[in-house]
Amino acid sequence: MNFYELEATSGNARAGKIKTAHGEIETPIFMPVGTRASVKSIWQHELVEMNAQIILGNTYHLYLRPGHELIDQMGGLHKFMNWQRPILTDSGGFQVFSLGDLNKVTEEGVEFQSHIDGSRHMLSPEKSMEIQKALGSDIVMIFDECPALPASKERLRESMELTLRWAKRCKDYPLQAHQNLFSIVQGGLHIDLRTECLERLMELDFPGYALGGLSVGEKNEEMVEFLNNFTPKMPKHKPRYLMGVGKPLDILNGIRAGIDMFDCVLPTRNARNGQFLTHRGPLNIKKERFKFDELPPDENCECKVCKNYSRSYIRHLFNVGEYLAGQMISYHNLHFYLKMTHDAREAIKANKFDEYYKEFYKNYTSGEFQN
Repeated sequence: MNFYELEATSGNARAGKIKTAHGEIETPIFMPVGTRASVKSIWQHELVEMNAQIILGNTYHLYLRPGHELIDQMGGLHKFMNWQRPILTDSGGFQVFSLGDLNKVTEEGVEFQSHIDGSRHMLSPEKSMEIQKALGSDIVMIFDECPALPASKERLRESMELTLRWAKRCKDYPLQAHQNLFSIVQGGLHIDLRTECLERLMELDFPGYALGGLSVGEKNEEMVEFLNNFTPKMPKHKPRYLMGVGKPLDILNGIRAGIDMFDCVLPTRNARNGQFLTHRGPLNIKKERFKFDELPPDENCECKVCKNYSRSYIRHLFNVGEYLAGQMISYHNLHFYLKMTHDAREAIKANKFDEYYKEFYKNYTSGEFQN
């Protein structure tokens, strides 16, 4: 069984299938983030309803609470959270660098302080693999260093070299038979560094390749230009994953460049702040203009929230602090992302992605809800 099958292209955009022990994933795909074995405010059966084909688990958070040993004893993450479709786990590297106020990077790994109780821990390539093996995820990420941008080219090269050494150690660690290890390409916005990193990772022959270290401080147009220039260099018959990105148009730009997989906490995080992501752009439900608005949040959406509830009602729920408001907006936003990537896939298969992209872009940037 081939792990990845390329089915169609439209320009650089790709439609494919990833085959795992817990089911097939049709790409391009958005992966909801289930940080602590839960996608915030969403039931697992609702994820199935909206056809979420794969979700993420977070190595750092699950290691600290409840602990990977407990999850292993409970039959692995799939059984523990009653999710029978594929799971990807990140390595914990990003959280160690972004959450740890006091962390020390050495050749061995990263010594960090827990954000929960201040206790000290060491996360190494081997420890990350041990945790992810116990979790039993279908796709495992290597442990890498995540430097914030902007950074000097010298600093980025040092980080890249460390990531490459750690990648080899991750590759040498025996995982479960059903698990597939993805590498992470680093190097900032420097095409030459990224190309060197990719070529050296390809020598180790990973099942998939991710781009890390983007959407961490660089300008949006710089990221888009980089993706357009670099993504076509990535292996054609392996999945390509852009980590932690992002806004709807960022994802469409990624698909246009040839990326297959995306994840981001934005749909649920913005929901908790009252923002619907719609076909006509972001809608802030708190605004006074929606007080007597009988329309659905997104007139072009078929999700159960938009089919059954008005902007006026959800605005009321949000403004009086009812939890249901955040649940409704989270459900819609995730549905919106999954429908967007599904429609992009259909457009690629019909070799009409450019038309789909231009139409989506025109509608999304219409500015209808800005005032």
